[in-house]
Amino acid sequence: MNKRNRIKKNDEFQAVFKRGVSVANRQFVIYMLEKPEQIEMRIGLSVSKKIGKAVVRNQIKRNVRQTFLELKEDLKQNIDYVIIARKPTAEMNFQETKKSLIHVLKIAKAFTKKISI
Repeated sequence: MNKRNRIKKNDEFQAVFKRGVSVANRQFVIYMLEKPEQIEMRIGLSVSKKIGKAVVRNQIKRNVRQTFLELKEDLKQNIDYVIIARKPTAEMNFQETKKSLIHVLKIAKAFTKKISI
């Protein structure tokens, strides 16, 4: 994931929270804000300290970034995604994280074509 594909600033996060739509499952909440003028998708990650220590939080963020990297071709590109990890993600490995994210992205209708888990 390139730096230009990440949401870092607080006001950008707040814009997605206020004007975007949200969908959730037990492991993740995803906020999505469509930006027609934007060419590529951007993602922002939020993993609370309640979930675990820095090592656990960083592992979750790496797993989420890798999943989005693998799914990049199948996702709508002119959207800002903000992903909030919930407590159960602390015990999940990469495959479980990917499966859960695909599930919540299907609910959000974020895919450009049919995808299988």
